[in-house]
Order: sequence, then structure tokens, then C-alpha cells
Amino acid sequence: MTDILYSFWYLVPVTLVQSLMYATVAFGIMIPFRILNLPDLTCEGSLPLGGCLAAAFLTAGFNPYGATVLAVLAGALAGAITAWLHLRFRIHSLLAGILVFTMLWSVNLRVLGKPNAPLPGGANMFDALSPEILASNWSQVGLLGALAVAGTLALIWLFRTEIGLSMRCVGVNERLAPALAIRSAVYIVGGFALANAIVAFGGALLVQQQGYADVTMGFGVLINGLAALIVGEAIVGRHTVIRQMCAPLVGAIVYYQLVSLGLATGLHPSDLKFLTGLFVIVTLALPRLLRRGQGSALGL
Repeated sequence: MTDILYSFWYLVPVTLVQSLMYATVAFGIMIPFRILNLPDLTCEGSLPLGGCLAAAFLTAGFNPYGATVLAVLAGALAGAITAWLHLRFRIHSLLAGILVFTMLWSVNLRVLGKPNAPLPGGANMFDALSPEILASNWSQVGLLGALAVAGTLALIWLFRTEIGLSMRCVGVNERLAPALAIRSAVYIVGGFALANAIVAFGGALLVQQQGYADVTMGFGVLINGLAALIVGEAIVGRHTVIRQMCAPLVGAIVYYQLVSLGLATGLHPSDLKFLTGLFVIVTLALPRLLRRGQGSALGL
């Protein structure tokens, strides 16, 4: 037991850094899924898109902040294309997302020029702020935590403005929106663009933190993000704007600590994807099974 606790504590700062960066994926899933009521899978392509673009620009000598902004804009464009395919051609948002992230695989290879590439030394936002940040996991936790809290507060503010209220209205009842002078298409495109811009920002941060880009870095992040979102909603709920916006961040932190605990107990890393999928299935099916059980108890 002592060895397990020691191993878990040793992994805590590493998984905290991971959770704060991959929380962007949970936000990218939450905005279309919960706010617009339209599931989207584009994030599996927009994460590596942000990372590969940031790496390409940094290798070309761009300023780290400028490279990150361009990566974020590219992610927003990917999300907008998914929404446009859904609206213009009536392709289901899930299928549109699959098509876009599949095509982004080729785009990422073109952008990077090869499957993976290292960054030039010092070419990242962390070193631009202070060379000591990347030398300490806890320093990274502090910086990324501040960015995550600031981003969460910004989203809480956004979804309380007229724009955010209109977007939430589209998600609740898209047919009612035109009667309130709300152009549904504009807010759907904007919501998808916002979600994937956040994910691309996470990809750009991840590449600059680890020092290299890989076109496969988005593989499997969708299920991790969904698991984090479900964990967060189970902990803090989703019945208010504040709770819904906090759920992805809280869920990502808790989920990756659970992963850390699993690794500390001796689980093989290859088992984690199976267990994550099983966890999501159980969590999604549990409310229905409980309702069925209550119905049977009442003789329904």
C-alpha cells in the first residue's frame, strides 16, 4: 500500500499538467454537446491540427504567441467547417465531425511534413515567459491552472451575455430561435468554432510543453475528454451555467488522477483505453438502468 501511495504521489504533478491541458478537449466536447445539443467529434482532429500548426510556425521562426494564435484560428476554422457541412448539406454533426477530422489527418501531415517533428530549443511560450517553468512540474501546474481558471471564468461570462443566451436558446429549441430573432446557423457555427479553437489551443500548448509534435497526438483523446466531462458533471452537476462550465475542468483533473491511481496500482497503460470506455458506458447506462429499476419496483 505504501508503494502504491508513493507511486501515486510521484505521478500527481505530471497528471495535473496533463489534465489541465487535456481539459480543453472536455470543453470542446461540452460546448456542442451540452450547449448546442449537437455532438461533435472534430476535436480528435483539431487537437493535432493546433499542435502541428504551432510546431510548423515555430520551426519557421514565428513568435510563440503568434504561432499559438494562428493555431487557435485554424482550430476555429475546422469547427466552422464541421458546422457548415451539417447546416448546408444536412450531414449529421457526428458524421460531419468524422469527415473533418479524417481529412485533417492529411492536412496535419502536409503541415508538419512528416509524422512527427521536434521543436527548436527554446521555441515555446513557456521559455518565453521564464526558462525555469519547464524545469518544474509544479510551475507548469501553476501557470496552466491560472490559464484554465481564467478560461473557465471567461466562458461563464460569455454564456451569461446575450450571445451566450442566444446560443443556449438554439440548443434548447432550435425551432423557437427564429421567432426570437436568433439566427440559429450563426450561433451553431460560432459554437463549433469556439469549441475547436479551445481544443486547438490545448494542442498548441501540449506541443510546446513536450517539445515535439506528432500527427497521432489526437488519437483517443475524444473518449478521454468525454470521460472527463461525465466525471465533472457527476461531481459538480450541470444545472446552472457555472456548474456546466466548471464540470470539464473539475472532471479532467479528477479523471487523470484516477488514471494515475490505476497506473500506481500496476495497471498496464494499454488497459486504460478499455477501462475508460467501460467507465463511460456504465456511467451513461446507469441512469437508465436505475429508472428501469424504479419502474419495476412500482409495477410499471
